[in-house]
Amino acid sequence: MATETTISRPAPFVEDIGKDLAKQAVAMTGVPVVSTGITGISQQPGETAAGFKARQDAARAFTTRQESLTGLAPQVAGQDALQKQAQTLATQGVGSFQPFLQQAQAATGPQAFQQFMSPYQQQVMDTSLAEFDRQAQAQEQRIRDQAVSSGAFGGGREGVLQAEYQAGSDRNRAALQAGLLQQGFGQAQQAAQQQFANQMGLASALPGLQRGDISTLGSLGALNQAQTQAGLDATREANRMAAFQPQEQLQQYGNLVTGIMGGMAGSGTQTQQIPDPGFLQTALGAAATGAGIYGALKPR
Repeated sequence: MATETTISRPAPFVEDIGKDLAKQAVAMTGVPVVSTGITGISQQPGETAAGFKARQDAARAFTTRQESLTGLAPQVAGQDALQKQAQTLATQGVGSFQPFLQQAQAATGPQAFQQFMSPYQQQVMDTSLAEFDRQAQAQEQRIRDQAVSSGAFGGGREGVLQAEYQAGSDRNRAALQAGLLQQGFGQAQQAAQQQFANQMGLASALPGLQRGDISTLGSLGALNQAQTQAGLDATREANRMAAFQPQEQLQQYGNLVTGIMGGMAGSGTQTQQIPDPGFLQTALGAAATGAGIYGALKPR
């Protein structure tokens, strides 16, 4: 039994493209992938000279691709004017309540009332005591006048009256002075207590203000972090494009080749078994051949 093999092949140009694709794919497997230029390459312990040279060559090619892809590299837009203005205003307001809290805190303590004493306290006291002294002198004069009119001037009775009046007047003057001092102290103490209450109110409000600061700074920090992360992502994408451009180009090349070959007639090898002719078939074939030759030679 005979064997017949039929081989169908693509067009020569398609076959050449396929061979070229296979050759590039094999060569690509031997090229190390790097993501930095030549300045970032150093020979590692145990690395062969050939391996180090291969990485250096790949790094030089990487730098060349980076320069070639500059126009295609991703970019990150910076903050616009409104964002910058919002950030400036937000940071200016952070901690603005601190001076008020310090002033309130300064109004506490045993001597806090002194700063709330009226600056006219002494003048009020001097004026009130001067008026008291004037009235006391007038009263003393009336006592003397009464003593004169009653004929007791310079006597013991006048002396007793004068002494009793002077003692009472002194007590009244001291009481007036003490009352004025107590009144000023009470008012100052009340103002200090009010200021203390205000300080406690600010202390209660402080956590809320701090939370507001934290929220504001956190939002701004998140904005800056997102901006920085976008820059890092863009740098990483640019490096990825430069590092894997050969592989991506080869893949695109392979897709084109596959598309071309898909539109061509199928190729492959087909094998068909053909049985050998028997003795009778051979004899009949020879007879048919002889008859044909005889017929061709017979005169017409």
